[in-house]
Amino acid sequence: MEGLRLNYNRIISPKLAKKLLFVLVFVIIFDFSLFPFPTLASKAIEAEIANGTLIESVSEENITNAYLPENIDLSPKYTVNTTFTAYNSDIYQCDDTPCITANGFNVCEHGIEDTIAANFLKFGTKVKIPDHFGDRVFVVRDRMNRRYTNRVDIWMLEKQDAKQFGVKYGRIEILE
Repeated sequence: MEGLRLNYNRIISPKLAKKLLFVLVFVIIFDFSLFPFPTLASKAIEAEIANGTLIESVSEENITNAYLPENIDLSPKYTVNTTFTAYNSDIYQCDDTPCITANGFNVCEHGIEDTIAANFLKFGTKVKIPDHFGDRVFVVRDRMNRRYTNRVDIWMLEKQDAKQFGVKYGRIEILE
């Protein structure tokens, strides 16, 4: 009975602990001996920055363009047929802060007609309306009245443009 209690308190055997320690030491040596290049590269870049040679050849714009992907060719996840209307920042069409959308974005300061209101899409979702606007990309930044469950409202700068747009039907492409 005492032999069982001694074995019960052990988590791993000494033989297994020795093997695990050997593997851990091997992995650490392998990692530092074969993969020193990222640390060496960062030290070389720091040295060039200190000398001032790297700053002359690389600008912030080049770094941004080199490392960030461009989302020009977004492919649609799915399409939905829906009703389109238009609105603008008029106190009679919105609440007491007509320039501020439901997610806090100021469309009046932005001044670009790329904002839509849709209750069935998440904020920040990018969409295309190819039937009426071609390849132009819109972003969901606003909400509509709850009774409009399957409608898209496009923000326009001028009230006359919104009136002229009227009510249209078509396809919306939800992008990745």
